[in-house]
Amino acid sequence: MSEFLLYFDLGFDHILDLNGYDHMLFVVALCATYVMSDWKKLLVLVTAFTIGHSLTLALSTLRLVNFDSSVIEFLIPLTIFLTAFTNLFRKDRPMYGRKIQLSYVIALVFGLIHGLGFSNYLRALLGKDADIIFQLFAFNVGLEIGQIIIVFIFMIISFVVIDIFGVTRRDWKMVISSAIAGMAVMLMLETKFW
Repeated sequence: MSEFLLYFDLGFDHILDLNGYDHMLFVVALCATYVMSDWKKLLVLVTAFTIGHSLTLALSTLRLVNFDSSVIEFLIPLTIFLTAFTNLFRKDRPMYGRKIQLSYVIALVFGLIHGLGFSNYLRALLGKDADIIFQLFAFNVGLEIGQIIIVFIFMIISFVVIDIFGVTRRDWKMVISSAIAGMAVMLMLETKFW
């Protein structure tokens, strides 16, 4: 297997690993207020998350930033909770103009936090390799493809629930966001660092 595929698979598996479902929860929380026709906006939003994730993953792997991993493991579910909780108060129509730009900034900032969560493992895997740009690129491409798969699956489920079964968009958003917020609270209680 080529080195690119090795790190691509690592990124792909990182986002789709059921044992690390916190990343899936965050992506679904990002998706919860959107419908199928919003797919372009949603892909930009998820890509903003990937950019943030990539930046701190690279900086941490290069040992340019260092944070207590127990704090990061608590902050990751906190970002999931905040995203899901704020969904409960958003209007049913997708946000336009300046508000959607704020969503991109929030996704990017929360991506910065999530990137720190995987850096210790990736750093150990890379070892003393001085040139990690290629490996990080392959990892992040795999991560982005995995996130797009999650978005695609969730959008299909949303389409079926809203457009075929007739559940209101508001009710769907409330159920999904409430469930994710509840799971995030449980994760925060499991990972509290104090």
